[in-house]
Amino acid sequence: MAPPSARAIIQKSPSGLMRPQESLIDACHVPPQEFSVGIGQSARKGTIVAVQVHPQVQAILDATAEAGIPKIQTLTPKASRDLIEALSAKRLEDYPSPQIDSVREASTGAGYNHVPVRIYRSGDDAPQPVIVFYHGGGFVFGSLDTHDTAVRFLSRTVGCTIVAVDYRMAPEHRFPTAADDAYQAARWVADNAGALRVDPTKIAVAGDSAGGNLSAVVALMARDRGDFSVSAQCLIYPATDLRAQHDSYERFGTGYGILEAAGMRWFIDHYFGDDNQAEHWQASPMLADSLAGLPPALVQTAECDVLHDEGRAYAERLSAEGVDASHINYAGMIHGFFGYLGLVDDAERAHRDVAAFLHRVWG
Repeated sequence: MAPPSARAIIQKSPSGLMRPQESLIDACHVPPQEFSVGIGQSARKGTIVAVQVHPQVQAILDATAEAGIPKIQTLTPKASRDLIEALSAKRLEDYPSPQIDSVREASTGAGYNHVPVRIYRSGDDAPQPVIVFYHGGGFVFGSLDTHDTAVRFLSRTVGCTIVAVDYRMAPEHRFPTAADDAYQAARWVADNAGALRVDPTKIAVAGDSAGGNLSAVVALMARDRGDFSVSAQCLIYPATDLRAQHDSYERFGTGYGILEAAGMRWFIDHYFGDDNQAEHWQASPMLADSLAGLPPALVQTAECDVLHDEGRAYAERLSAEGVDASHINYAGMIHGFFGYLGLVDDAERAHRDVAAFLHRVWG
């Protein structure tokens, strides 16, 4: 999910006082709303919550509250997309995208669902490991552009090619379209490894939030179908159980940033429509019959996140079933922090942790 930057969503008025970035609010077609934050008092609502967020995160939450950014669950899908795209574009003013060796657009083409992809490359022309990356956004919003900065940073940090996938989203394309696009894109990378100058034995899948869900699902599908091999999976605060029943939905359901419990259920409703299939393993990888035989996994969770408990539970189940699984929990962090580069120190740390994990797996 694209991060609301403390500097990107607030600007100074001629008087020097802080005021909301009005164009972003107006684009959502809803009035500013009360927004409760972590420890301390919101600019709009003095709500105290139980777990203290990191001071760097608190600064973002305070700025978000002051700007009156609306809750995702109050928006239409189009309005939510407009908001996230606008926030991401504004963010570039204070954190420009890192430069890497090459970036190009492509499509998986016929036989692979014609999925648009963006290919990032760091390093020379020799075959190198590759990450197939799926952006977050609750299967409803997010794009190659909202995650461009994070993907560039990750490519530089790991030193590999990244193929970012622009899978189709709900509600226009409901479950299981996103999972099928995600799988076909990874299969395309494997089948075209030579042309892409990547090592087909070192294909990792990675993604944040909904993208973490898709990464886990693609790893399961690849294991079962045998079309190609996934060497590693990096699951960044993943949604692994769309039944939305874990205790962290109560602990962190409101006041901890852009993703709230009601917002998660909004995403789920759009993803499934009237035919809720949350108990299908391609929607909830936690519910797969077996996780045995999956590739090594890194699961990263934010402490103050509705998805915290299901991420931890997925890592525990992977380990229990014999998978080489590591779990890193980032204290005081909230959902979306992986993209808070330049604002939150743990964002860069999380990228470095992905790199260290992949370097260990790939050798």
